[in-house]
Amino acid sequence: MTVRTARDVRDTRTGRRTAKPKDEGPDVPGAWSAYGVLLQHLRKRAGLNQQQLGDAIGYSLEQVASVEQGRRPAKAAFTVAAERVVKAGGVLEVLQGEVDRAKLPRFFRNFALIEAEAVSRFDYEPLLIPGLLQTERYARALFAGHCPPLNDEVIDQHTEARLGRQKLLTRVPLAELSFIIGEEALRNPVGDMEVMRGQWQHLLEVGASRNVEVQVMPAECGFHSGLNGPFVVLETKEHQHLGYIESQEVGCVVHDSAEVSAFGLRYGKLRSQALNGVESARLIERLVGET
Repeated sequence: MTVRTARDVRDTRTGRRTAKPKDEGPDVPGAWSAYGVLLQHLRKRAGLNQQQLGDAIGYSLEQVASVEQGRRPAKAAFTVAAERVVKAGGVLEVLQGEVDRAKLPRFFRNFALIEAEAVSRFDYEPLLIPGLLQTERYARALFAGHCPPLNDEVIDQHTEARLGRQKLLTRVPLAELSFIIGEEALRNPVGDMEVMRGQWQHLLEVGASRNVEVQVMPAECGFHSGLNGPFVVLETKEHQHLGYIESQEVGCVVHDSAEVSAFGLRYGKLRSQALNGVESARLIERLVGET
């Protein structure tokens, strides 16, 4: 029996084994590479070197080089400034959404694309505050506690991407959004109590929006149809209904109509068992007052 190592690759045409290049780098999102190639082309067309572009937009030579090489994603402020200096005509701004989406964990990117254009979204989360409702400090505390550990740059990227998804809360036309959050999620101290106090206050503010409903599933509810775990039911702009489930960094978009229908029935049952919006706000207000 032949034992193959991680560097041992068989050519599918010849059957011969070839070694993977030793200098093969980390997997770089295609959107970052495409943006970088386009930026380099536009910079050269404008007659600028990397240092000159950096000076003109307020970024270092290293930052410009990293973006052009696809090693670092461009932030929105970088893109706005670069558009102006190299006279890009909006082509870099068109790519910005894809660049931002590639900051998300790989398993979530496909659903994020669907989510961004949803007309309605119903989310049950028993143990954590849903991502669309998280404050920056709460989200950062979650990513900082990741196992295995993430480096600081990846934590920054994931946090930025999560906050970027929250445009759905205020997007025009407004989406109809409902969140049922387990009381355990509210009481679980992610970060410290200052982080949690800010998170509770944020829930009260967002829950006051006319297109957002926040309900709390009380801990003493006993048996209910959400004990199998979190899930999302979503309606696309084509009025197709989809489900989404996620656990241990494995995400699955559910298309089967019977399965999605079952999700919808469970969510309706959960809404009837959870505290209503007013009662939920009062519970969260009590938590704020206790700290």
